[in-house]
Amino acid sequence: MNALKKARKFIEKNPANPDAQTLSSLVLALGAKKNFPIADIYELDFDRFNLAMEILQEWRLDRYYAGKAKLFDISMQTAELRQPQQ
Repeated sequence: MNALKKARKFIEKNPANPDAQTLSSLVLALGAKKNFPIADIYELDFDRFNLAMEILQEWRLDRYYAGKAKLFDISMQTAELRQPQQ
């Protein structure tokens, strides 16, 4: 399973988990070509840290376009969960 798919599945199952939120933020930053605080990656547990590194590698390859779209979508949904309810 590629990193983008692993990340999507992890975020879908655990949207409130801090590691899922960090991975989600990373994906959103990559998708928008915005800055991301790299120190946040160091706060991830070892497996999620490695997953973040794999995401960066696969994102550069740009050959998993469909996987990116699905992961970006679930990351947007996770970001919306973090927004304060009005």
